[in-house]
Amino acid sequence: MTDTAAPELVQPAYRVLQVGDPVPWFKQNSTSNPNFSFDTVAGRYIVLCFYGMCSDEVGHATLASFQDQHRSLFDDDKIALFGVSVDPSDQSEGRAKQIVPGIRHFWDFDGTVGRLYGALPRNVESGQGPVPIRRFWMVLNPSLRVRAIFPFEQDGSDREKVMAYLRDLPPVSHYAGFELPAPVLVIPDVFEPEFCRHLIGLYEQHGGEESGFMREVDGKTVAAHDPSHKRRKDYTIDDPNLIRQVQHRIIRRINPEIERVHFFKPSRMERYIVSCYASEDGGHFRAHRDNTTSGTAHRRFAVSINLNGDFEGGEVSFPEFGPRSYKAPPGGAVVFSCPLLHAVSKVTKGRRFAFLPFLYDEEAAKVREANNAKLGEGVGAYRA
Repeated sequence: MTDTAAPELVQPAYRVLQVGDPVPWFKQNSTSNPNFSFDTVAGRYIVLCFYGMCSDEVGHATLASFQDQHRSLFDDDKIALFGVSVDPSDQSEGRAKQIVPGIRHFWDFDGTVGRLYGALPRNVESGQGPVPIRRFWMVLNPSLRVRAIFPFEQDGSDREKVMAYLRDLPPVSHYAGFELPAPVLVIPDVFEPEFCRHLIGLYEQHGGEESGFMREVDGKTVAAHDPSHKRRKDYTIDDPNLIRQVQHRIIRRINPEIERVHFFKPSRMERYIVSCYASEDGGHFRAHRDNTTSGTAHRRFAVSINLNGDFEGGEVSFPEFGPRSYKAPPGGAVVFSCPLLHAVSKVTKGRRFAFLPFLYDEEAAKVREANNAKLGEGVGAYRA
């Protein structure tokens, strides 16, 4: 008979996030969206409550603390809360419920979120037996960095500590102690008034087509349309001479500022469109980033050139840096890095006309061409 060594016990190893750390982004099933993109919630304080399950006494009491006793704290404007459940029965038996505004839950049944944030061990997969859960609250600032962490206490005192902390949070606009400027360039006089009028005239002559946005579905970049997310119509410029005139102005008036401030030299431009956000359509674009799919990963800088000023609303904002919005003067540009979360507010009066290209360089062009294989049907391939 030979001796058989006992199986080695795996010691659970947890990721440890600390105050000041940017948190990892993820996509997960939730009470509001089966593929919720967490990076889009920036712009308010976020509370993540890793209660694990609602079926035991601790989970039940925790749920009651934010869904009943302190419900008014969570309004989606200043504070939003996301509970994180690993128990499928929380969903099937309706224990954890979405209460809008302010309260939603992630169904983290595969442990993706828990492992990223340290509630579940990184080295123990689902199905490998009982998994020890670390229960805690994590408060994030509007730029999705850790602001505070509150472990669950045996006597439940963590619940009142968290609520007291949330009541004392400063306004979103001053979460850093003062108003933060968004890292954007505002460049006046990129297009002359006559040139602006010419571009608007082309739109009015030819009209625009409803434009969508890009999403990643099953590893492919596909075009999507959702009027609640975006309403805008675009006219595409195809006149080679006019395209050269546009390029000339961008190269002379925008590229030098990008090179000076960001130490980056654009050499290529994507998209020659005159866009219209119209009040009669409720024109707007909810918070998004411009490079989150394989078909858009090459984009480095977005340029938003207003062609007119006789409209209300339609301003560009950057939620990670506070509620301030930007409206460039006619012919002026707002230029920003494509990974920044940004939104266009609803146009409430008139029409906002804008020229909206993306800039990138030769290295990014290689990325764009390499990602052709990941483009879905109807998304045109690219050749550098």
